[in-house]
Amino acid sequence: MIAVDTSSFIAFLAGEESEDTALVTQALKDETLILPSFVVTELFSARNLDDGVKAVILELPQLEIPSKFWERAGEMRAAILTAGKKARTLDSMIACCCIVHDIPLIARDNDYRHFADHFGLRLLPILERP
Repeated sequence: MIAVDTSSFIAFLAGEESEDTALVTQALKDETLILPSFVVTELFSARNLDDGVKAVILELPQLEIPSKFWERAGEMRAAILTAGKKARTLDSMIACCCIVHDIPLIARDNDYRHFADHFGLRLLPILERP
């Protein structure tokens, strides 16, 4: 299974051709794409989301939220913030969900690199570290 971040999935839906959208396309073909529930929330927050796109999103499997998830996500976020790094709440939850399930994440957002560096989040494509 391979998870996808909101920004990469939106770029895929927009027809953008890039390394991350190619990975989304391949994961869909292979039927290995899975959505963190928080990505579904972000996607459904779009005011102009087409009903057909909603239906496609709802057909995709979603990562379950395991027990003790909320505490672990908060602790991970606190550790990143304490290190003086950026960690948005939803990004923290997406990263934690992937880490707990040991599933790689397709992402174009460099903010996830902190979760890779500190907690072993596997990122696809491999993001360059500044």
